[in-house]
Amino acid sequence: MSPRSWSGVIINSGCTADEAFAEAVKCIENRGSAAKLALYDDTTRQIYELDAQDRAARYFGDSVTVEGTLDGTTIHVASMNKLTSIGLEVGQKAPAFSARDQFGREETLPSLQGPNGTVLLFFRSADW
Repeated sequence: MSPRSWSGVIINSGCTADEAFAEAVKCIENRGSAAKLALYDDTTRQIYELDAQDRAARYFGDSVTVEGTLDGTTIHVASMNKLTSIGLEVGQKAPAFSARDQFGREETLPSLQGPNGTVLLFFRSADW
């Protein structure tokens, strides 16, 4: 098991991925100290159990980044921090990347640049 990181929201473990994706109120209702908390990773639409319930309680309902190792569906937490920003800062240069377009062609930042620059929009939570 090698260390990894996940980003998502700390929710009640009784929620399903569909409920968490829909931001159902029941996922962030305070159910008392006995409630189990989990991480909902909205990029993969998966829910992970957390072994560090005391740390998770501090971030209940917040977006966090969790680092640790995965054992089945349980993350053994090494660190947990509140997510304060997503994406690039205004004016920051886009990193090198490659991705396939809808026709299967590989595109890179240089191949997408036009004479007046480029605007990239990544929409990560689309539910087609």
